[in-house]
Amino acid sequence: MSNLLHLDASARTRSISRELSAAFAEAWRAENPGGGYRYRDLAAEPVPFIDAAWTELCDAVLAQDSTDLDRLGELVRTPEQAAAWAIVEPLLAEVLAADVILIGTPMYNYSIPASLKAWLDQVTFPRMSLGHRRFVVVSARGGAYTPGAPKAAFDYQERFLRDFFAGHFAVRDTVFVHAELANARQDPALAHLRGKHDESYALAMATARALAKEY
Repeated sequence: MSNLLHLDASARTRSISRELSAAFAEAWRAENPGGGYRYRDLAAEPVPFIDAAWTELCDAVLAQDSTDLDRLGELVRTPEQAAAWAIVEPLLAEVLAADVILIGTPMYNYSIPASLKAWLDQVTFPRMSLGHRRFVVVSARGGAYTPGAPKAAFDYQERFLRDFFAGHFAVRDTVFVHAELANARQDPALAHLRGKHDESYALAMATARALAKEY
């Protein structure tokens, strides 16, 4: 039985990235009626930032050369570390239980929301591997960042996440689905690009649903 962990990070309660992630999740659940499903809204219920005690847990992982993610709790030594682990444990358990991890995120200021970065920090430890899990990122971007676009070099959203998953999780086949030019819906200066946005949105929606059936 396959399990899906579904995360949303947009500060908007009604957003394009949420629509795309919902479409993927709906199609995935229809294709996997017996599969497990867990949803977490990182904007509505923010994950705390890491603290000093969390860094001590990381130091303990390095000192003990521990790579067994199911036994990280055994490294706790102080009340402060226990409090840090109480935050990490349920988040990490959701990741370890998942076969597919779906992230719906907007691009904020060329990168990812702080809510998503906080979650990543909490669930990431030295020398860990999530190699057999599959990551799917569906996103909305206000401008155009495809290869050849004037602002393509400023895409620190996909680049960061792709490198993060490869470097920390040993996951090198992350799939990204982007709806571009979302600001054409609000910005009069981009109104002439609304048609291109609509095309990008429709393609992203179709791609998300098709991917879900494959996964």
